[in-house]
Amino acid sequence: MIFRTDLAMEVRESIPEEIDGVISSESQIGGVKITKIKITCESGAQKLEKPLGDYITVEVPSFTDNISELDERLEVIKTEIESLIPEKGEILVCGLGNDDITPDSIGPKVAEKILATRHISGELAKTIGLSGLRSVCVISPGVLGQTGIETGEIILSLVQKIKPAAVIVIDALASRKLSRLGCTVQICNSGISPGSGVQNKRLEISNKTLGIPVIAIGVPTVVDGATLAVDLVQESGSSGDIDALHKAVEPRGSQMMVTPKEIDLLVERAAKLLSLAINCAIQPTLSTEDILELVSA
Repeated sequence: MIFRTDLAMEVRESIPEEIDGVISSESQIGGVKITKIKITCESGAQKLEKPLGDYITVEVPSFTDNISELDERLEVIKTEIESLIPEKGEILVCGLGNDDITPDSIGPKVAEKILATRHISGELAKTIGLSGLRSVCVISPGVLGQTGIETGEIILSLVQKIKPAAVIVIDALASRKLSRLGCTVQICNSGISPGSGVQNKRLEISNKTLGIPVIAIGVPTVVDGATLAVDLVQESGSSGDIDALHKAVEPRGSQMMVTPKEIDLLVERAAKLLSLAINCAIQPTLSTEDILELVSA
C-alpha cells in the first residue's frame, strides 16, 4: 500500500479484486451513505492491513455546512454505534488526542459533551427523575507528551479498576483524500492504535489488550503530504510510475500533514454531532431534547 489512511473503506477501494474473508456492502439513507466492511479471517486482515472486525463508514454532508445536528446524520450514526455496544453494563468513553492541536482535538471535544452518569444512582437518580440512566464515565487522558504515560496504560488501569462492559474511544484519523476530511465518520469494533495516522503509533487499545469490547469512532481531519501528492497526480490522469513518484516526495512529504483551513469549525461541529450520537446510543430512555438539555446544563 503506497498511501496512508486510517479508513478501511479507502484501503478496500484500492484493491479491485475480491478478497477472501472480506465482506462489503453499501446503502443510502437520504443524503447519508453507509459502507460496511467485515473482515472475518486472517488472510483478509493481512490483505487490508486491518485487524479482524466490523468497519462502518458513514459519509455525510460536510460538517462545515450549516445543518442542524437533529437530522438523518444523527440517526444513522447513533444506530451504528448502538449495533456495536453491549445492551447492558457501564460504558467508559475516552476522548483521545491533544486539545492544544486543532486537528487532533476532536476526541477531547467529544468527551466534554458526553453525559457522565456513574455518580448518579440509587435515590438520587429517582429524585431527579433519571432512574433509567445507564452508568457512563468519561476521560480525556491527553497524549504521551503531556502526561508521560501511554494512553493505553491509562485506559487499561481504569478498565481494571471500574470494570466497564465496553470502552468507546474517539480520535482524529488520517484519510487518503482531501474530499473525505470533515464529511466522514468511521465506527469499528477492532480497536485503535492512537497516533497511527501521523506515524506516531502508540499502544493498541482493543479487546485483545483490554479484555472487553472496544468501539472506536473517528473523523479524518488530516492527509499526509506524500499521500496527497500521489493522489492528486492520480486524479489528474497523469501517467507515470506512481511508486517512483511516492519515493520522490519521501521522506519530506511524509512529515507534512495537510488539514482544511476551516478545521476549527469542522472539529467543533463534528464533536457536537458525535457526542450527541454517542449519548443517544448509550441512553435510549432519554429523548434527544432531554440529552441536549442535560449536557448544556
